[in-house]
Amino acid sequence: MSTHAADEHTEDTVHPKKRRRWRRTRITLGVIAGVVAVVAIIGSITPWPSAMVIRSVFTKGGDDTAAEMKKHVPDTKLTETLDVAYSDDGVDTTMDVFSPASATGPLPTIVWIHGGAWISGSKENVDPYMRILAAEGYTTIAVNYTIGPEGVYPLAVHQLNDALAYIDEHAEELGVDPTQIVLAGDSAGGQLASQMATLITNPDYAEIMGMTPALTADQVVATVLNCGVYDLSALAELTGLVGWGFKSSMWAYSGTKDWAEGSTGATMSTVDWVTADFPTTYISGGNGDGLTWLQSIPMAKRLDELGVDVTTLFWPAPHEPALPHEYQFHLDMPDAQTALQKTIDFLKAHTTH
Repeated sequence: MSTHAADEHTEDTVHPKKRRRWRRTRITLGVIAGVVAVVAIIGSITPWPSAMVIRSVFTKGGDDTAAEMKKHVPDTKLTETLDVAYSDDGVDTTMDVFSPASATGPLPTIVWIHGGAWISGSKENVDPYMRILAAEGYTTIAVNYTIGPEGVYPLAVHQLNDALAYIDEHAEELGVDPTQIVLAGDSAGGQLASQMATLITNPDYAEIMGMTPALTADQVVATVLNCGVYDLSALAELTGLVGWGFKSSMWAYSGTKDWAEGSTGATMSTVDWVTADFPTTYISGGNGDGLTWLQSIPMAKRLDELGVDVTTLFWPAPHEPALPHEYQFHLDMPDAQTALQKTIDFLKAHTTH
């Protein structure tokens, strides 16, 4: 065969294969582009896809953190009553109650609201922490509420008010001293705990919310606020991946993309509604958590300006290791143990047995 003939043969056999591969590549790229376009269109219409992605990440983190905390639960024998229904709304409106088995009467009570960016999480995530605090001589209650997008704001606030009403009404059987309630929460739960305390201590705010608080101000002796959100306008200004995550979560929780411009953002921003009557407060955040600088420290400053008794645990910016969001639950870390002890000391200073 001549060289010319061999070249023609190579072109006849190789070039068609290259063309076919390129055709398949173009088809694949076209399919991917189409899927991305569909996801983008759906994502611009509904918060569900983004919310489910965020939820899956938070759920894994919550499960891992709960497993870490379990190793630190003491051997103190507890009385545990799980899945107590505080309303007829279903599995979302339940709570877990813990107290020392040796208790002979009602105890100061910590009502803890779990976090999860308002679209994930459950009471089980904080149950180990509740067991740890119960062993210190408290009745502790971890409360569930309907997260977004299944429930739309302010549903969770109404449910938590129902939970407090149930706790007050059933105080004796739950081992609760209704004159010594501590409202507590982490992350989104910190926001909700601050919102419940504001609802109880600021009549003007209760009127704006159109709600009647289940508890009176003299029943709430303190709040514990870890890594919370208290200024939604500052949250709305975040950019990048973190900004996308918070904005997606708030869209899912509020039911509207315009949450920052309407009543949702305004009424969730408790930094604008707290008064001098806000309960004595313990507030903390890690130096590696952007929310500490954007939310927790400004909230602590605002409460201090109002004359509220505030106990803080913040860490210097260069502290190593950099303490992440919800560092308080990572009890394998010495700094988390420090936070736990300071929380216990705060509780003992503001409750009586």
